Amino acid sequence: MTRSDAAHLVELRGVAKAYGARVALRDVSFTLEPGAIALVGHNGAGKTTLMKLMLGLVRPTAGTVRVLGDNPTAGEFAGRRRLGYLPESIAFSGALTGRETLAFYARLKGCPDKRCAPLLERVGLADAANLRVGTYSKGMRQRLGLAQALIGEPDILLLDEPTTGLDPALRRTFYEIVRECAARGAVALLSSHALDELEDQVGRVIILDRGLKKAEGSLDALRGLARLPTRVRARVNGALPALPEDLGPPRACGPGLFELKIPEARKIETLRALLDGQGGLLDVEVIPPSLDELYAHFLSQREVAP
Repeated sequence: MTRSDAAHLVELRGVAKAYGARVALRDVSFTLEPGAIALVGHNGAGKTTLMKLMLGLVRPTAGTVRVLGDNPTAGEFAGRRRLGYLPESIAFSGALTGRETLAFYARLKGCPDKRCAPLLERVGLADAANLRVGTYSKGMRQRLGLAQALIGEPDILLLDEPTTGLDPALRRTFYEIVRECAARGAVALLSSHALDELEDQVGRVIILDRGLKKAEGSLDALRGLARLPTRVRARVNGALPALPEDLGPPRACGPGLFELKIPEARKIETLRALLDGQGGLLDVEVIPPSLDELYAHFLSQREVAP
């Protein structure tokens, strides 16, 4: 099967999953197309269960899961080698070197060993390739896990807390790799609690809460749904220019620094008043609702679980 044979790289329809009396997912539906997508939710929201369903490691209690056009739990699922997975908890044999570990996973995927060296180089482990994994730091094991997930240039990358243990420079490298994968037509699904760093790295967000999909869409779409206020910060030399009274009083944040919370629809009006008003306006900054704020908003709209 080629990628074009499937309407969506991943498609979930009405998916539920229960482990005995515990319900992990309830009536979850979405599709995944090429790009970087954030899957966010608290611990126990169902994020890892969703990934296991896409990998074919567990079967849904109800609903359907299609990956690359097929059922991933089918014994003959041909697309398994076109998936890459980085679990939250990585466990490699400490007795093998980094090179030997990657070669082992490459053989499982039917890829030639010669592709391992460039991957180790890409994740910054070329100098540690011949060291035993047992001597690796947490960050080095995380990088090795990412290299393992990238074997064979997968069409679907499922990354569970992928930047844990990575320093800022390596996090930048990680997101560069994610952008490269998306540019070649892959989907990268990132499950993470680091909402501040995800905000500028993904084109779409799926929010889970207690097994339910609470919201889905681009950041702009989620902001439109949430209707949270936009913050406008103005730095002035002297008095703040006159503003419409119904916007409410500005909050002083420091010497000459003020902040207003306004409806998104009043943003242009407010900026015009600041720019046209008399006074010494030195700087103005518009801060839309962050992913962290959107996440908190949608989780506050909780339904009573059955």
